[in-house]
Amino acid sequence: MGALLEAKHVSKIFGGLVAVDDVDMTIEKGDIYGIIGPNGAGKTTFFNICSGFYTPTSGSIYLEESRISGLPCDRIARMGIARTFQNIQLFRYMTVLENIKIGFHINTRTNLFDAILQSRRYREDEAMIEEKGAQILKEVGLSGYAYTMAGNLPYGVQRKVEIARALALEPRIVLLDEPAAGMNPRETDSLMEFMVMLKEKGYTIAVIEHDMKFVMNSCNHILVLNFGRKICEGTPEHVKDDKGVQEAYFGKGLIAERGVAYA
Repeated sequence: MGALLEAKHVSKIFGGLVAVDDVDMTIEKGDIYGIIGPNGAGKTTFFNICSGFYTPTSGSIYLEESRISGLPCDRIARMGIARTFQNIQLFRYMTVLENIKIGFHINTRTNLFDAILQSRRYREDEAMIEEKGAQILKEVGLSGYAYTMAGNLPYGVQRKVEIARALALEPRIVLLDEPAAGMNPRETDSLMEFMVMLKEKGYTIAVIEHDMKFVMNSCNHILVLNFGRKICEGTPEHVKDDKGVQEAYFGKGLIAERGVAYA
């Protein structure tokens, strides 16, 4: 369908530490794209470069034809990259709909004085984000939670709400940082189905995840990092059978003695 997000020879060095080392990546429109690797492999640092939290030491990130590396985070968000984090960051004492409405903040015209004076522009923006927030919840099957306090939701539903809030940015791609962390198997399976549903609705998703079964069963393409370097990229079947990937996760001695299963 065409490249949406690309990394070209991206490196990031912190002092003497090479966290990301000459990484290339291409995410196609409509993909669920997984980024995996052992602890300390550079996955989150790479995500932070893609979303503008870090500027690469060398190399470039492109969103379609536009070079975005070095741009401020808010500008990158406006261009169409939404992001969630490892720890859920919902407002616990606000309703689900109110949390979703916050996601529209970069698309409103209201300023501080409009909010204080309850101006016509403020009222129009409030009506707009109320309607669009309800549409997003309906689209992703969360309408039943609209007026529930976010802190009262089960953990797995909170994660879905956080992803739904990212959709309020009307993104071209959504970056999910370990969305299944801390979930039980039933919640993980439900999240997998949720991601596949978003793909079917036209969203493009990139996901960092430690749960190998989750990645293998939900992603179309996978990038494997180890010590900051790309050691493999391809379909789940290709990655699963790659000897370098098996050594990175299990060590040379173990893979010589036994088969490796991810499903």
